[in-house]
Amino acid sequence: MHPPLSSQKVNLQMQGITVRYGSFIANDGVNISVDHGQTLALLGENGAGKTTLMKVLAGIIKPESGRIQINGKEVQILSPIHSQQLGIGMVHQHFMLIPTLSVAKNVCIGLKSAGYPFPNILKVENELIKISEKYNLQIDPKAIVSTLSVGTQQRVEILKALYRGAKILILDEPTSILTPQETHGLFGIIKFLTGQGCSVIFISHKLNEVMEISDRITVLRQGKVTAEISKDETNEKDLSILMVGHEFTKKRTIKPVPPEASELVKIDRITYFDERKLPVLRELDLTVKKGEIHGIAGVDGNGQVELAKVLAGILRPDSGRIFINGNDVTKLSPGKRITAGLAHIPGDRQRLGLVMDVSLGENFILETSGKEPVSKHGILNFNNIRNTSKQLIKDYDIRCISVDQTAATLSGGNQQKLVLAREFSRMPKFIIAMQPSRGLDVGATEFVHEKLLEQRENGNGILLISTELDEIFELSDRISVIYEGKILATLSREVANRERIGLLMTGKTDV
Repeated sequence: MHPPLSSQKVNLQMQGITVRYGSFIANDGVNISVDHGQTLALLGENGAGKTTLMKVLAGIIKPESGRIQINGKEVQILSPIHSQQLGIGMVHQHFMLIPTLSVAKNVCIGLKSAGYPFPNILKVENELIKISEKYNLQIDPKAIVSTLSVGTQQRVEILKALYRGAKILILDEPTSILTPQETHGLFGIIKFLTGQGCSVIFISHKLNEVMEISDRITVLRQGKVTAEISKDETNEKDLSILMVGHEFTKKRTIKPVPPEASELVKIDRITYFDERKLPVLRELDLTVKKGEIHGIAGVDGNGQVELAKVLAGILRPDSGRIFINGNDVTKLSPGKRITAGLAHIPGDRQRLGLVMDVSLGENFILETSGKEPVSKHGILNFNNIRNTSKQLIKDYDIRCISVDQTAATLSGGNQQKLVLAREFSRMPKFIIAMQPSRGLDVGATEFVHEKLLEQRENGNGILLISTELDEIFELSDRISVIYEGKILATLSREVANRERIGLLMTGKTDV
């Protein structure tokens, strides 16, 4: 029997929540509670059950057992619409937006208060402008979602929840693509909301942010609660241990790049226009030295994706040249660039890095299937493929059952390890690492970072493109800031600081 659910202060209480997928238990009798005016941080590795638990609260998943109480009243959340009617709003890590519709139409879909099925769009737009200005979200309600950057789309999700009157706001990794200034602004929103009595559940892997914004912290591991503590009773090191079961240290001795290190990659005045003939990259200049990690910082949507694709040969620049080891590769195909020593870790591993419905072994040979020893005279060497795949699985600690299972069956962290294993096994000289730790937990992130540093130690050049400033500062030898397709500044790690980089990311050059 569950004890009675009752509290004057408690806005939300979830008790004994259990969710199963076959024999796998995603949530195992989980208990959490959030008071009025409080921010609860929910921590845990990928697969720990955080998102599953929040999907129960959002009405997306029905638990096998357990009880939920909101404002002292026990409820059964029947659907996502019912959840919203109860004052619950969830900003998902993977956005729930219709790309072909405007911001305003996305916000008011299904809302009778907005006049659904024939909403008063002008009224909605005016209301959204007021909310956007109040919280400094900087969103045009008339804009079509597909034209917005990932960062702006995330702000649309926050705006949508606020417009729908959320009193319990779930934020799933909300700062992953924000500048420090934008993160500060978001925290201001959170503090304003909690000051008005709202409850916020903050899901994040950024322990420093958790320590800054949360009042209480609940840690999940393998579907169970391992700790419920006040922020004042813990620190980042202890939280890391609670999350993964052992300590991770980021104290590394990294030798500086020698001043005489030769230039490996030169990007000379690259310009690229999109399908609308709008400039996305504007005479961009950049160099990467041998044995260097050159970090590219910037708010999502400022040309990072196009830069990576132009360098990988997926997109052809309209002007400018690209050199690797002194050789002009501007007109080379992606395959020939790979032969020239290029490796590409794409930002979207599921769509661009892997073929999800084929085996691990087949994914390992995507770029080498026509070459020895993988094949000879057009005939695949299956023994070589299997043996090499098994060795890579071992070397990169890919948690799987066999080489024959599909990539889709792996966790996000193991999918990224699969991409790294394939790319690095070809002994590249130049690596494009696009958002290499996005969506990964602290353990998988640490593994990815160690592998990138190994490549640096081997004398290879790495272009690290990331919206995670912690990642940029931890790994980079030099940091360049990209804004509206141009490099605004390049700073050494010794002189760069978060405030200066953050201001540059917003286009301010007088810093």
